[in-house]
Amino acid sequence: MTSFNILVVNPKDTLTQIAVYQNYKLLYMISRKHSAADLASFPTIYDQVPFRKEIVIRELKNNDFSLDELRIVISRGGLIKPVKSGVYEMNDQLKKDLRQSPVGDDIINIGGLLADAIAAEITGARAMIADPTVVDELQDWARITGSPELKRKSIFHALNQKAVAKMHAETHKKKYEEMNLIVAHMGNGTTVGAHRKGCVVDVNQGFEGDGPFALVRSGTLPLGDVVKMCYSGTKTLQEMLSLITQCAGVNAHLGTMDINEIEYRIHEGDAHAQMIMGAMAYQVSKSIGEMFAVLKADVDAILITGELAHSQFVVKNIIDHVEKFAPIYLYAGDNEIQAMSTNALRVLKGEMQVQEYV
Repeated sequence: MTSFNILVVNPKDTLTQIAVYQNYKLLYMISRKHSAADLASFPTIYDQVPFRKEIVIRELKNNDFSLDELRIVISRGGLIKPVKSGVYEMNDQLKKDLRQSPVGDDIINIGGLLADAIAAEITGARAMIADPTVVDELQDWARITGSPELKRKSIFHALNQKAVAKMHAETHKKKYEEMNLIVAHMGNGTTVGAHRKGCVVDVNQGFEGDGPFALVRSGTLPLGDVVKMCYSGTKTLQEMLSLITQCAGVNAHLGTMDINEIEYRIHEGDAHAQMIMGAMAYQVSKSIGEMFAVLKADVDAILITGELAHSQFVVKNIIDHVEKFAPIYLYAGDNEIQAMSTNALRVLKGEMQVQEYV
């Protein structure tokens, strides 16, 4: 049987990603898809945890992996209370806040719960999350809105943004803490962060309707019209929240989230697809411009990442708008698996301290 010490589990809407590492070496990775019928039987996303756990355990055993040396099961963080960047070990408070999120329900919330359920089956294994979406390093000005009752929150693709920024710094033989970077992550949601010397001092709150629209998120909407819709009697609270977080964006306009299909439609001259994707790229470019101002035009590089970075049409349009700001680098995909495994290895090697969630 093959020994390994790090297991990465990454639950997404219709699949569970599984990756097995022996220190730096990736031994095995697969995405197990779940049918709509399978998932429909669960009343909530949290009820899916035992189902996904059994799939992961079975996958490991079927591929002859020995669980005896597994030390860390790590996953994405969820919509919990604001925290510092880092790795957090699962505890009762963290599990409670993942199930009763102060922000909202999202598939990302079950990552830590899934890791915890798997680790509980293996003697000596510890369950952790890394750089959850609520990592908060905002400068004070970034929190203020025009209403004293409302403050801006830090909710973004912290795991991938931090991982890509650190990767870029290492590639250029610099420290992340020495650089000023703008990172644009484009996927189901889009967040654009201003990274100043190792801290994300400003970023749009892409999860709840702030910034560019994305594959399924609405981005910023005309606020007056949103208020009127809320009181029109045609939408419930849950329907309004779904409109912002799940039922908008490119999918609402084009009826698909498939990047390859959209690229093909654009290539074939679909004017509507060109308009929607061009508008999205335009909005991402505006957000990059905002972060350029946040960093006072002192920017070492602009990094474009996430699944939508695979779209040549989108990337070309963004470059056309912002190429005079700073050098642009493309890191397509989400890089989450590698980021989680790297964090776990740093813990095992004593290079990173595990933090306690309270």
